[in-house]
Amino acid sequence: MKPNRALPWCLSLLLAVPLVALTGTAAQAATDYQAEDATISQGAVATNHTGYTGTGFVDYTNITGSYVEFTVSAATAGTSSLALRYANGTSVDRPMDLSVNGTSVASGVSFPATTDWNSWATKSVNIQLNAGSNKIRATATTANGGPNLDRVSVAAAADTQAPSRPGQPSCSAIGEDALTLSWGASTDNVGVAAYDLYEHGNKLGEAAGDATSKVLTGLSPNTTYNLTVIARDAAGNASQASPVVDCTTRTSSDTTPPTKPGTLTSSNVTATSADLSWGASTDDKAVVGYDVRSDTTVYKSVTATSTTLTGLACNSPYTLNVVARDAAGNVSPQSNTVTFTTKACATDGGVPSSIGTVSSGWTIPWGTYWMPDGQTALVTERDDFRVWKVTKDGTRTQVGTVPNAVTTNGEGGLLGVAVDPKWATNHYVYFMHTASEGNRVVRMTYDGSTLTDYTVLLQGIKKNRYHNGGRLAFGPDGYLYVSTGEAQTPELAQDKTSLNGKILRMTTEGKAAPGNPFGNYVYSYGHRNPQGLAFDRNGRLWEAEFGNSSKDELNLIKPGANYGWPTCEGSCSVSGMTNPKATWNVSEASPSGIAIVRNVVYMASLRGERLWRVPITGDTENVGTPTAYYVGTYGRLRTVTKVPGADQLWLSTTNCDNNGGAADGSDKIFKVSIN
Repeated sequence: MKPNRALPWCLSLLLAVPLVALTGTAAQAATDYQAEDATISQGAVATNHTGYTGTGFVDYTNITGSYVEFTVSAATAGTSSLALRYANGTSVDRPMDLSVNGTSVASGVSFPATTDWNSWATKSVNIQLNAGSNKIRATATTANGGPNLDRVSVAAAADTQAPSRPGQPSCSAIGEDALTLSWGASTDNVGVAAYDLYEHGNKLGEAAGDATSKVLTGLSPNTTYNLTVIARDAAGNASQASPVVDCTTRTSSDTTPPTKPGTLTSSNVTATSADLSWGASTDDKAVVGYDVRSDTTVYKSVTATSTTLTGLACNSPYTLNVVARDAAGNVSPQSNTVTFTTKACATDGGVPSSIGTVSSGWTIPWGTYWMPDGQTALVTERDDFRVWKVTKDGTRTQVGTVPNAVTTNGEGGLLGVAVDPKWATNHYVYFMHTASEGNRVVRMTYDGSTLTDYTVLLQGIKKNRYHNGGRLAFGPDGYLYVSTGEAQTPELAQDKTSLNGKILRMTTEGKAAPGNPFGNYVYSYGHRNPQGLAFDRNGRLWEAEFGNSSKDELNLIKPGANYGWPTCEGSCSVSGMTNPKATWNVSEASPSGIAIVRNVVYMASLRGERLWRVPITGDTENVGTPTAYYVGTYGRLRTVTKVPGADQLWLSTTNCDNNGGAADGSDKIFKVSIN
């Protein structure tokens, strides 16, 4: 029998591993050492200026070699941050050499002029200290002597160095429902605190920092698990993902399927839901769940013998059945079928009325953005870095590739694209892509037929195998909005100084947009892996976001708001965190692109293999009942984009990615009409 491919949410649930919020380790509080208490050579304690701390400051003698030496203590050996508070009321730099325990650590450190002798500034350098007592000397290197020195402050420097990439994983002791995962140890400048274990982009659990193996239990028989390992230090720095290993559990010795479920009936059919009930199945061991299906496409999985099936499309026919499953993955014969038609639509926003193929032959089409003329769109392909011009009738022409793009063997590569609102005069287009050092936002020139002039606008967005974000969109304010994932390092999402796990807002020259809430690029934070961005008729920004194992989200984005990850997945009651406007089980969504037509959000779903329709309630911040279209019909749906000048959508698939497994060239772009 052909092995099943593992679904990440299933493994997460089977392992029953709790979600742990990473907190990171901040630098320890600084200890101040006053200069007047230090050893002084060729200088004097003075009080003839203002603004100093302590009881005075040291006025260096104007001579080469005058110095102040501090005795400081460090709890452990390692890098420390040394901050020297000084004043220099002249126009001449007064450089100094720094030494620790007699060894030079920094030569000619600049101490430039301050406004006057009453104005104090701080010069910071990183130094290596021994555990226990240390002698730090600041020595003037010119005949002008040193500046007036008030104090030094010493603190353990923040650890920003990530562990090395773990070695190749392997599997042993493979059984029906368990295996041992082993990997090569990482190294770190301070120490590896833990290893995070991933199935595709979903964290399963973790192992101790001194471990190089972990027994995974609760697995499904005859199932292939795609496993990677990430090392993490106590400061929360995460390594790049290890190489991948595919491990297939053994076929179960239990080959007896459950019995056919009892009579399936339907009732209380509305425009978007129906109640279903059926008789229980039996099994030689135990029934673990039931799948409600249309043919073989699963709409919902439950453990009870009744459910309310929601998210149905209005005024649509349904023919459904139920099967039972046991722990070995054996599936019962299907029940009888029930057929019903949902009631008529009650909406002024329109509903999908027809769908047809616009273009075929694609391999992971990721980003789509319409040119200002509304007649052609630019489309990116993720793994081969190609950019295409596509007309409304589906004719496509390659216009170039994006230089310096690399893959991550996961979700990285050439991602989002956006066209400058002033393209007619500046011919600028923008891309987000993965590069050697991380993810970048870049600008290129596009003359209507060819891409040229690659310019990097923003670097420093960390990358990993998964969780790279990547969507670009111009807002009504003319600024570029960028979605970034947390690079499989959850604590970055809560760090307002990090570019990861954020919605960024920037100018077309690559600067932080004016008015951003924290004075940097960050517009909102607390995001896990946001991939959908769209503006509504009121200029408000909506965003779709991947959850881990519990809930995917649709959020209304506000400047400075915290959307909760990793403390919250879905809705939660935590002060200062903003709840989503709608959530889904990850098996029903795993959302990527979104678009808004006639005040309705349309959300493309990858693992859920459906297009969600979510009406915005007038001009409020609320949404109505989500409903699903094309469930299981076209596979993994990646990007949905409004067609200019029409109530239509373009909808693309990415069945060729590493989760879909389809042959290269089999992805498509569809046109959906809204009536």
